[in-house]
Amino acid sequence: MRILILEEGSWVADELARMLRRQGCAVELARPGELTVRATAVDGYDLLILDLSLSTADSARLLRALEDLRDRVPLLVLTARGQADERVQALELGAECLGEPFAMREVAARVRALLRRVRPHEEAHRFVHGPLIIDVDAHRAYLAGKPLALLPREWAVLQVLLTHAERVVSKETISRTIASYGKRMSANTVETYVSRLRAKLEPAGMRIRTVHRVGYMLEADARVSA
Repeated sequence: MRILILEEGSWVADELARMLRRQGCAVELARPGELTVRATAVDGYDLLILDLSLSTADSARLLRALEDLRDRVPLLVLTARGQADERVQALELGAECLGEPFAMREVAARVRALLRRVRPHEEAHRFVHGPLIIDVDAHRAYLAGKPLALLPREWAVLQVLLTHAERVVSKETISRTIASYGKRMSANTVETYVSRLRAKLEPAGMRIRTVHRVGYMLEADARVSA
């Protein structure tokens, strides 16, 4: 599951991102000012979270800018105490809304409910692509029906690639996501673990394609996955 969090620099967004990544979601953070750039690619996300927990003068304007996205991606809005107008506006957009004070586990539960609504028949913590399966809860991977032995960092890199399957993922995104698990990785180290994963995946029809100067893309051979 891919989640985009638009945030204003609060600890709430950082903590929420860490928690969701531990649960197997691919999470990206962006400033609200990047909305016009991100909106063109918003269809690639399963959920959009807007953190207004730091009150800003232009929060109403930002919510209006999201109106065109209401039918394209589910929206969860987090608001600060006293932002009643923003909560009303968010509800009118069809968004889910949580106002302070809220517990982080409450936010996580609301996120899981929204994701189940988007993909009701998909297990949130089980990723499948071609002959490759990752069960995040059980911390197990299977390739062509057989257990796949992975080192901790191989697991971390593969999880990022699988949650972005058939999309290009930059080395920076891989490094940034893995850093949230407490496993910092340089670009050269990413290359090393991608190379090791290739050796394990390619015999079963999975390919990690290098997109020159952009990043990597995990692909399944159609002849194998069919």
